[in-house]
Amino acid sequence: MTAAVGPRPPFVVGIAGGSGSGKSTIAAALATSLGPAKVAVVEQDAYYRDQSHLSPEERAVINFDHPDSLELELLREHVDALVRGQPVEKPRYDFEHHVRMKEVDHLSPRPIVLIEGILVLTDAALRARMDLKIFVDTDADIRLIRRIRRDIEHRGRTFSQVREQYYATVRPMHLAFVEPSKRHADVIIPEGGENRVALDLLLGRINEVVRDYLATRPPPAAD
Repeated sequence: MTAAVGPRPPFVVGIAGGSGSGKSTIAAALATSLGPAKVAVVEQDAYYRDQSHLSPEERAVINFDHPDSLELELLREHVDALVRGQPVEKPRYDFEHHVRMKEVDHLSPRPIVLIEGILVLTDAALRARMDLKIFVDTDADIRLIRRIRRDIEHRGRTFSQVREQYYATVRPMHLAFVEPSKRHADVIIPEGGENRVALDLLLGRINEVVRDYLATRPPPAAD
């Protein structure tokens, strides 16, 4: 007698790359192409540790580009829950004040789970949960320009603060952790979302995965 085949677990995709590389653009393009009913996006940036117990001066000197600044254990727990078909309450982070917000985002399980962030390929336990590992490889000058614009426009930073952080932690931590994690990638995409050929190929492959998944089990209802 042939054993019954149970429903397939979600297909887990990790998307890493340096700050400003375009990995968020890749993740957003995948989510848009596949549709919200098929994709759960888990951003690493939501899992920075709460620093409300520290003074503003103490928070300002924390190395937020080091893996220790992240609550990776909670990130792994949430990925595991989504894979089991359970919803999670994804935290929100206030980057201007370096504290975790009271509000959370309800995230339902989906056929595709996208884990996105600069350090998601540095953690061996998190990598072990991924079916596909992607590294977005973009030149340092382009990444820096994008980071300056993001931090000034969306995170309440001054140019002087962005420059100081880049030399103190962003660049050293990129060389120590982010760049070496590229060797773990299954796919390397040069120039991020600007590389339409690579993006279209990636979308085509993941769409195939979704079709196979839906042939086994319908997707969860949209929120």
